[in-house]
Amino acid sequence: MQKILLILAAVILLGAPSARAQTSEMPVLFDADERLARPDLSTLPRLRVLTTVDFPPFSFVDQTGRLAGFHLDLVREICRELAIEAKCQVQAMPFADLEAALEAGEGEAIAAGIAVTPALRQRFAFSRPYISIPARFARNREVGLEGKAAEALAGRPVGVVRGTVHQAMLASFFPRLKQVAFEDQAGMLDALKRKEVDAVFSDGLRLPFWVAGEGAQGCCTLYDGPYLSERFLGEGMVLMTRRNTPQLAQAFDYALTQLVRKGKLQDIYLRYFPNGFY
Repeated sequence: MQKILLILAAVILLGAPSARAQTSEMPVLFDADERLARPDLSTLPRLRVLTTVDFPPFSFVDQTGRLAGFHLDLVREICRELAIEAKCQVQAMPFADLEAALEAGEGEAIAAGIAVTPALRQRFAFSRPYISIPARFARNREVGLEGKAAEALAGRPVGVVRGTVHQAMLASFFPRLKQVAFEDQAGMLDALKRKEVDAVFSDGLRLPFWVAGEGAQGCCTLYDGPYLSERFLGEGMVLMTRRNTPQLAQAFDYALTQLVRKGKLQDIYLRYFPNGFY
């Protein structure tokens, strides 16, 4: 896979910390100017993409009982770009069954936020990444901090969930912070509300929803960042296919490049993340 090109004014790659203000602009994780040939999928009998129903807002069952979400809209746009709408299908199943179903030929690809690992690369092929979930800080509004950068948290208690990539990332990027480890996300966020910690460091997808939701009761706000790291957070979300169908991964790469150039990937992102998480 090509080296990730993160179009952010300040970004973290492989352990070099930096920050920028939150924006609704989605970073491009590959070279969108690369010229790729349009693949010939005329002999493809179908494209069934497997996903889940319990990964909102990427995939979920809406109020009408229909499958919806970021991944559904992404698959539709990819199929439209490849001119194979009539051949496209989406099927939902439990996350634990996805890999076996793909290997058994029950689908041609998976769109479910599966993390790419060396072991999976031995078994499957992957598209280029189309979105990456950053790490973020959230702080209690009543805690006085001088400045807006994470350096203002030096020496202060910052919550993190024990044993997670975010704990390792926090220790690597911000060794001067006083790390306070919690057993789970709920306990960490409750401690932030009670001001037992000044801030927390966690998943940039869930934190914005919590901060804006009823659970936070207006106590807290996002702070600094976002922070991205291939080393700690992985390559980003990709589409996974069988290794014996490399033309599909190439077709996905072509379609994703076109969606970035036309602004359609950004449109899908803002449809489900109107406030952004970058």
